[in-house]
Amino acid sequence: MCGIVGFWDTKQRNTQEQLLHTVSLMRDMIVHRGPDGFGNWVDAATGIAFGHRRLSIVDLTEHGHQPMSSASGRYVITYNGEVYNHQDLKLQLISDNHAPSWQGHSDTEVILAAFDAWGIEASLQKFVGMFAIALWDRQEKLLYLIRDRMGEKPLYYGWADGYLLFGSELKALKAHFAWQ
Repeated sequence: MCGIVGFWDTKQRNTQEQLLHTVSLMRDMIVHRGPDGFGNWVDAATGIAFGHRRLSIVDLTEHGHQPMSSASGRYVITYNGEVYNHQDLKLQLISDNHAPSWQGHSDTEVILAAFDAWGIEASLQKFVGMFAIALWDRQEKLLYLIRDRMGEKPLYYGWADGYLLFGSELKALKAHFAWQ
């Protein structure tokens, strides 16, 4: 099932340690969504923090660990769901000479390679599946919150005191101190 959480401190008031502490609290509120692993990623300079709870299905190795950065380093993702046609997309990336040096077999890695190669909008048009994605574009300093066309995977979000909060469940948002 997996679970994602995160926030963007648009006023950049937090240190790296504060970001890690807060996103860890949020992440651990949804431990039941991902018993196989967890991860965090923060960028104190921009105030962004991602957390992930992992249920290993597609790639059972550490190469499927999230949050994950794209091969180019431009994008960082925390993602819940499955892109069913990721193998076909991987073959298309290879055929188009847009494939990175693959680290594993996860659909997450294919999603990031697609964003690098084709851009976000064009890639989303190619994805067949169910997903909720938080994507940070390091180059443009933009946060994308994305759901599949049918909205099958949950993605809650809201504003609290200059923080954009998001997660797979509302209780993760409530764990953020600005929610009070």
